[in-house]
Amino acid sequence: MTFIRKLGMALMLCICASSAAVAAEPLYDKARGETPVMETTKPPVLGNAINDDVRRTRNYAQQPPVIPHRIDGYQVDKNFNKCLDCHSRTKAETYQAVPVSVTHYHDRDGNTLEQISTRRYFCVQCHVPQDNVSPLVNNTFQDVDSLVLKALQNSAKNGKND
Repeated sequence: MTFIRKLGMALMLCICASSAAVAAEPLYDKARGETPVMETTKPPVLGNAINDDVRRTRNYAQQPPVIPHRIDGYQVDKNFNKCLDCHSRTKAETYQAVPVSVTHYHDRDGNTLEQISTRRYFCVQCHVPQDNVSPLVNNTFQDVDSLVLKALQNSAKNGKND
């Protein structure tokens, strides 16, 4: 039994020693810039959110639409949802807003409800406003339609060369 305790203690000492060596070198994250992860920084000033009400193309299947207008000060909590002032199915036409999808009226068992499901009530869990900023990481994503079109163009080009 003492052998197991000694072995456990030796293992704990090794872990502590290795973690101390790793902790000596600060960790960095590209989103934080030159500031190590464990240091507090002053957050950057927020830019102006895009507020043009132009519907954006979705980047992938099942992507929730982005919010094309400012939502500063919108109350969205268990008592009230400001988004529904314009986007509810009864008011959307009046405000020329996109109505809430019918999928938001289904509960987790697939039953259709008379009002928005509680699991879809907090809009900004999925839908986000946009800022006019450069991406932190370059993106080379191409949707399937672009890939199919490119493949068809290449096959047509190769077919003409034969």
